[in-house]
Amino acid sequence: MVEKFSAVELAALRTDLLQGGLDSREAAELLQVFLIGRGYGVSQQAAMDAASRVEGAGCSLEVIQKELESIGFVM
Repeated sequence: MVEKFSAVELAALRTDLLQGGLDSREAAELLQVFLIGRGYGVSQQAAMDAASRVEGAGCSLEVIQKELESIGFVM
């Protein structure tokens, strides 16, 4: 089953990513915290890779959703 995060959650995450002045490691940590807070596990390397792809795509909500779905695993 694919998790669909709410538009509000994704928009808040996107805002944090864009306005936080984060480097790649901090962005990866933010993705990890987001997923862990919702009961998912995620490896640090997967989060780093996803953060790079999200950044490269301009932090579009669709890409954020896709990356979260691909890296998060149920704990």
